[in-house]
Amino acid sequence: MDDLKEIQKQAHQAAEALCEAARLREGQVVVIGCSTSEVCGSRIGSDSRPQVADAIFAGLYEVFHAKKIRMAAQCCEHLNRALIVEREEFPYAEQVNVIPQPKAGGSFATAAYREFSNPIAVEEIHADAGLDIGGTLIGMHLKKVAVPVRLPLKHIGEAILLAARTRAKFVGGSRAIYDEALL
Repeated sequence: MDDLKEIQKQAHQAAEALCEAARLREGQVVVIGCSTSEVCGSRIGSDSRPQVADAIFAGLYEVFHAKKIRMAAQCCEHLNRALIVEREEFPYAEQVNVIPQPKAGGSFATAAYREFSNPIAVEEIHADAGLDIGGTLIGMHLKKVAVPVRLPLKHIGEAILLAARTRAKFVGGSRAIYDEALL
């Protein structure tokens, strides 16, 4: 496993690259799924590491917070992939009652719950983009048309890093003209 400063640096780089590649703007939502087990070279769900989650959260939060991009931390399957968000950033979201823990929710969601100023858990969102660190399956929380994004960074620690953005649906037929800015 890489040291914590290197992992934080990789998370920061991934967030910067996603913001650029997905052309994220203030107020948009990014969902993060993270397996600290995978980051450390173990099988997902087998080796939760809170200190690794803290480093990844710090690297991501620094970027997204500065750009005023809303962040949602996906919990693990034991909490049905619920999300931890800032209450004020999701005022109409329906709150569910759970507090993530490293072995029930995951270390990354636990870090988000601890670090957000007023965290709540919700069941669903419709994110504009996402980072999947270690095969956590974030697709259920992305808007309808997800587009893979290739980032220059392929891993955080030992975990495979996948990214996605979303785009507006195309409607119409052969005579339709589309707005290139929405691609």
